[in-house]
Amino acid sequence: MTDDRLALSELAAKSGDSDFLRTIAESVLQLIMEADVDGLIGAGRYERGDSRQTWRNGYRDRSLDTRLGTLNLKIPKMRQGAYFPGFLEPRKMVEKALVAVIQEAWINGVSTRKVDELVQAMGMTGISKSSVSKLCKDIDERVNAFLKRPLSGDWPYLWLDATYLKVREGGRIVSVAAIIAVAVNTDGKREIVGLHIGPSEAEPFWTSFLRDLVRRGLTGVKLVISDAHEGLKAAITRILSATWQRCRVHATRNALAYVPKGQHTMVAAAIRQAFIQPDHDNAVQTWRHVADQLRARWPKLGTFMDNAEADVLAYMAFPAQHRTKLHSTNPLERLNKEVKRRADVVGIFPNEDSIVRLIGAVLLEANDEWQLLSRYMQVEAMAELNPPTIEEETTLQITPRAA
Repeated sequence: MTDDRLALSELAAKSGDSDFLRTIAESVLQLIMEADVDGLIGAGRYERGDSRQTWRNGYRDRSLDTRLGTLNLKIPKMRQGAYFPGFLEPRKMVEKALVAVIQEAWINGVSTRKVDELVQAMGMTGISKSSVSKLCKDIDERVNAFLKRPLSGDWPYLWLDATYLKVREGGRIVSVAAIIAVAVNTDGKREIVGLHIGPSEAEPFWTSFLRDLVRRGLTGVKLVISDAHEGLKAAITRILSATWQRCRVHATRNALAYVPKGQHTMVAAAIRQAFIQPDHDNAVQTWRHVADQLRARWPKLGTFMDNAEADVLAYMAFPAQHRTKLHSTNPLERLNKEVKRRADVVGIFPNEDSIVRLIGAVLLEANDEWQLLSRYMQVEAMAELNPPTIEEETTLQITPRAA
């Protein structure tokens, strides 16, 4: 084993503990058993040939307890002779073997050579390229079905955040952005609605991504929250006709770049005065007052605040009950940490497909967990996003007040 290969124990420590991963674990071991039996019989399932020694004769059930949970396996039986997989005997080794194969298969870009080397190092006969391909196909089908699923109803709030990863492209190592889209529907439920890989600064990239979300059914977007990416604002206006909220946290950090480090605490406290105001009008007045006070010492900071005012304070025009989750991309921080934790295991991805395979699987797990939680936002405040029509306002005006 070479030094650049992660230790099996380290891979085990980094593995997940979800139903999805347990299902993949069962698939991996089942593929290994099927390959072993094909070798003993001398032919694959339904395959005719002179080298065939015997025939398959059904399966017998066997459970295997691991830290991933109980795996339900089906051990192939033969009409003549017997077969029992060797990995079921050494219980301690099987967990490491299981996690190592899975990690190498769907985290490290599914390198057939690495998977085969790991399996052989565990004392088994190896795993074929076709077996790895079947496993990859199963994972990709599940991830793609999740990422391309139709969306229904209205989604008033949309968060977009980028995680930068390294990938090999044409013999070079380049940096690409994995854009994750999270939305909240009118029922107050939060879901991960999209993943896109590409150069985050290019406007065609954002336009293509947003159009794909719309084609899948993303409608009713009122506010999009993200960092300041070049080309994104124009794409939001053109494709979604929505308001853009620049991440308040990142905007404050950008503002502090115009002042000496020793003044950061004072300037940050002054800017925060605008964020604690009760409504949009007061927030704007406070923002402008602070900008004028700071302009005398730091003209560039004043100019920055003038240009950023509308985008940083956009969330103040939305329901007060929702504002704590609308002013920045911080609600996605925990999700981003999990994505980076898994991606750091790989370091450099062999291709973009492997990025989608890994990040998509992480997002699928997270989304399933979110569906078990209570509502992310108060439903009652959603009514404030749909003001009454002109006809409804007229009716309200002519209706006499109760005595």
